[in-house]
Amino acid sequence: MELGTRIKEIRIRLTISQKELSEQSGLTIRTIQRIENNEVKPSLHSLKVIGEVFKTDLSEFVNTSETNPYEFNLNLKITDMNQFINDLKTLVRNNWKIILLILLVLYFYSNYNDIKLGIMEGWNRK
Repeated sequence: MELGTRIKEIRIRLTISQKELSEQSGLTIRTIQRIENNEVKPSLHSLKVIGEVFKTDLSEFVNTSETNPYEFNLNLKITDMNQFINDLKTLVRNNWKIILLILLVLYFYSNYNDIKLGIMEGWNRK
């Protein structure tokens, strides 16, 4: 049984609607629908908040007789890391000028004495 199907089964067993799960977890209804329909793999954050609403441990979502729990955890970590890398790429792409300015300021601040000395020596040679 896939993860989304397992989450849906637990939600129905606890008689919680998708709307109630959405309100209590802070996830959108569309996200919950996509998870339950196995359209996406839930992030660690999504699993955590769903687990809190269900008042259960994340291991409840994994049917250990059909899947290897270590493989499950590894896939989540890889998915989470891929999301982090994509977010980092977007941050750099959208703010590269500010990041460059900050790096230049840090460089000049950390090398201020050397830069000042070089300017003074060059000025005195003229």
